Amino acid sequence: MSRVDISAWGDEPPRWVQLLAAEVEASNRKRAAERIGMSRTAVSLALANRYSSPSTAGIERRVLDALDGIDCPAHGETISTQQCRAYRERPAPTHNPMAMRVWRACQGCPHNPANQGGDDQ
Repeated sequence: MSRVDISAWGDEPPRWVQLLAAEVEASNRKRAAERIGMSRTAVSLALANRYSSPSTAGIERRVLDALDGIDCPAHGETISTQQCRAYRERPAPTHNPMAMRVWRACQGCPHNPANQGGDDQ
């Protein structure tokens, strides 16, 4: 396993860059690209901080959706960012008291970007 150079991102690369580099180290650039739904070239350019688009928001979203996990306080386990988003954005499940407790926890969760200090998406 070879180390991926992300030094072009400075001393503290964004979390999505660290996640992408770890995925490349665990597999390779081609497999990492397939997993996030982008080209191998896009992965290489992103890791080198030379991505041609003026914004990296698209690749950042893909990386976080595919590779990031959140320690969910409501479920007591690690869930994907997609699952987190789905739980917090669904309508209130008024028909199920247990599901309603989870939904309420999602609304006040620190991972919810609607809350001050939210760190997800």
